[in-house]
Amino acid sequence: MRKQMIQDAAYDVATQVRAVEDTIDAALAEIAELQARVMRANSLASVGFAAVHPTLEQLATAVTGLVATRGAIVGCHAALADAKGKVPGLRTVAIGDDGDCPPASATASLRVVA
Repeated sequence: MRKQMIQDAAYDVATQVRAVEDTIDAALAEIAELQARVMRANSLASVGFAAVHPTLEQLATAVTGLVATRGAIVGCHAALADAKGKVPGLRTVAIGDDGDCPPASATASLRVVA
């Protein structure tokens, strides 16, 4: 019972970490789109560089902050993966081979069939 509760809690955390990662990536993509739209609007309005420069600076600051946040979440993800190995009930148990992939000697030769 306790083991299942721990596994459920770990799953909830893992799911939330992934959701946060996806949200940050989506925000970065949205800011890039906003930058492009600002540049198109500036071009259509035929105004000088100075008109939107402060806006672009602020967007660049936002991107820099989000990239730093993304890196921190990557570090958080790595720390959680490390912590997983220290929690009873979450440790990986290997059965059989010690790797995730079959050894190179397990490959089969392929041939083209017409």
